[in-house]
Formats: sequence, C-alpha cells, structure tokens
Amino acid sequence: MVQFALAYVLFMTAHLVPAAPHLRGFAIRTLGRRTYLVLYSLASLLLLIWLIAAARSAPTLFLWPLTPELVLIPLIAMPFAFILVVAGLLQPNPLSVSWRGGVFDPARPGIVAVTRHPVLWGFLLWALSHVAVNGDMVSVALFGGLALYAVVGFGLADKRAKSRLGPYRWNTLAARTSIIPFAAVLNGRVGLSPDMSTLAGILGGLALYVAFLAGGHFWLFGVDPLVFLNP
Repeated sequence: MVQFALAYVLFMTAHLVPAAPHLRGFAIRTLGRRTYLVLYSLASLLLLIWLIAAARSAPTLFLWPLTPELVLIPLIAMPFAFILVVAGLLQPNPLSVSWRGGVFDPARPGIVAVTRHPVLWGFLLWALSHVAVNGDMVSVALFGGLALYAVVGFGLADKRAKSRLGPYRWNTLAARTSIIPFAAVLNGRVGLSPDMSTLAGILGGLALYVAFLAGGHFWLFGVDPLVFLNP
C-alpha cells in the first residue's frame, strides 16, 4: 500500500507540470518543445506503468463483485479509447495534446471535429471503464483519480491554449469543435471529414486493441475477460 501511495503521489505531482505555466515554460525553453514533450510523455508512461503495477500488488478490499456484464464495459470502451488516443496524437492540434506539429486547418479538423481533446477523452474512457470493472478500493481510487484528472484536463488545456494562441486565434480554431464529443457535428458547426491522420488513428487504434487482446495483456483492461469463459 505504501508503494501504491508513493507512485500515486508522484504520478499526480508530475502531471501538475503542464498546469504550471512558468515551470512548463522553463522546461520548454531549456529542452525545446519537442524534446520536452517526448521526455515528459516517456516519464508519464513509466510512472503510469509503475502506478498500475503498485496497484495490482496492493491489498485487495472489494466494494462490489465482478460480473460478466461489467466485463463487457472495457471490452466495448477500449477500442474507442485506443482510437481517440492514437488519432489524437497523430493529428496536429494546437488546442490540446498532440505529438504532431504542423499546420492545423480548422476547416478540416480530422478527429478534432469529434472533440478538441481526443487524447484526454480516450484516457477518460480507459479510466472510467476500469472503475466499473474493478470493484476493489485501490482500483477505484486509482482509476477514479485518473478519470478526474482527465476531466480537469479539459479546462486546463483550454486555458493553456487560449493563453498561448490569443483570443482571436483561439476562437477561430475552436469554432468548429467542442469539448463534448460530436456536439459541434450535431449542431452543424462542422462536418465529419476524416483525413489521413484520422484514418491512420482508427486503424492504428484498432490494431493496438487487437494486439493487446491477442497478446494476453489484460492488465490494460483491468481484468482478464476470459475468466468467465472458463468454468
């Protein structure tokens, strides 16, 4: 439990860096934006892996039982989570998290037409599906905290983008997208026009989903769904 608490505190502390403009700005000026993003993403991934490993080794106190119906939740949600994360990272997006630079065309926003925070939404789906399928206290604390972080991240990302882009540029880029998935599409502000980045994200996300299932990496789903197929 001590290792879990330490990993949890370090993971959450590390994610305060993007929310601290002066600290983040200093890191970018020192390392360069691309190097900072790569190093920060790698550190976040390693801390996340440690956090999950620590959670799995912590004492178990169940709050509700696992049922076959609950197992369906991550199996259904995770393909969408993978697609949102992969497509979001591949799409140039000055409004939120992205690994790709380049020019963002608000008339052809790709996955950003669905939501301007696709990576955060993928992360949120992953976390919430794990809250449902894991009924123990540690998992609820872990994935519930990660889900809350993703929700808070929507506002923080918007605030950061507004400050960096300025009001006019922000309004121009954000006019054809929304935080809530498909809200901008449903109210007619933008049409769905998948570009090559979006198509690559869809295929890449589905490929990762199948690869994790085929490889038996059920830790990513929080539970082995095959447990209910073997009496």
